[in-house]
Amino acid sequence: MATFAYNVVDHAGKTVRGRVQADSREQAEAQLRDEGFHVLELSLAERRGGLAERMASLRRVRLRELVVFSRQFSTMINAGINLLKCLDILRGQTRDERLRRVIDECRNDVSAGFSLTDALAKHPRVFSPLYVNMIRAAEAAGILDEILDRLATYLEKEMELNGKIKSAMVYPSIVLIFALGMTTILVFFILPKFKQIFDDIGVDLPWSTRTLLDASGYALKYFYVPPLFIIGLTVAYKLYQRTPAGRYQLDNLKLKMPVVGDLVRKLAIARFARTFGTLVKSGIPTPAALDIVAATAGNAVVEGAVLDAKENVLQGERLSTPLMTSGVFPDMVTQMIAVGEETGQLDSMLSKVSDFYEEEVDQVVKGLTSIIEPLLIVGLGLLVGFVAVSVITPIYNLVGQAGKL
Repeated sequence: MATFAYNVVDHAGKTVRGRVQADSREQAEAQLRDEGFHVLELSLAERRGGLAERMASLRRVRLRELVVFSRQFSTMINAGINLLKCLDILRGQTRDERLRRVIDECRNDVSAGFSLTDALAKHPRVFSPLYVNMIRAAEAAGILDEILDRLATYLEKEMELNGKIKSAMVYPSIVLIFALGMTTILVFFILPKFKQIFDDIGVDLPWSTRTLLDASGYALKYFYVPPLFIIGLTVAYKLYQRTPAGRYQLDNLKLKMPVVGDLVRKLAIARFARTFGTLVKSGIPTPAALDIVAATAGNAVVEGAVLDAKENVLQGERLSTPLMTSGVFPDMVTQMIAVGEETGQLDSMLSKVSDFYEEEVDQVVKGLTSIIEPLLIVGLGLLVGFVAVSVITPIYNLVGQAGKL
């Protein structure tokens, strides 16, 4: 049962606002009229959850949950099950509390007379513009099961790509965290004790030991400076990134960075090709598809190039021409898009481009990992060696002097 917010006129001609519960919009309207009200406005009310519910709503639904949701939804629609019944089944078997709540609200919206597209569009944190627009095209063409299957495949590819990047960075992250933890223990707990020992003995310290102990002393005295600096730098970065000019300049800098820039560019192209190809194959017009692709590009430079290309397409030009002149997309990509436009197989060409660049991203990530891992290990070894030599040298000198006495 859904809750509807109403704005009505009562017997005395006064405007009354309130809420009423009913299974559908028609039932709510009939209930109000039976009570003698003249209905001015009737809409589905927003749910007012408690603190726990609001906190849960801040969490994003994992891609894996959306993949399962889309695949099961497609299977049931293909089997001829009623839309409301499908949503009831999906709501009952999903494990994610956030997604279950969203499905419940969508089910109530559909029951109240909303289209599935409008119901999903009310939850942008769960269903992206790509998802909503593909469902809109599916409802218009009557191929909801087919589009849901394509969405599941698209999300699986996105999840697989993200998984490769995350798994490749696990080992370097562990090594880096271990190095930072070890350095913190040395600076704040071990080195101060050695400094006290050396001061009590009065031994002459070599430059390396003095440097290490002085660094430890400054770290103990000004321990709050690095966290404040990092927080300030992060806040400044976030604020600057929120401005259009700042976001564009930072994203442009990412594309020009050595090694990392190549990864960012290939990742953006792979996402562009996969998203655009999926939309084109689903029958969404090119200008509308380019709007969605730009919104999901993840890079302001790529987004600007796509939006410029859209304007040229609206003026009757081919898509490949503005993409070629933008300087963002490699020649291979623009040439394959041009071939796709000429042969009428643009979606197929975009799928090949996305497959190629996703493989390229995988290779670049493996290459970065193979570089980062030995560098971290060597850096950790040098740090341990420097500390060991700096601490042992004065002790060795002291033992040597004691032996001469």
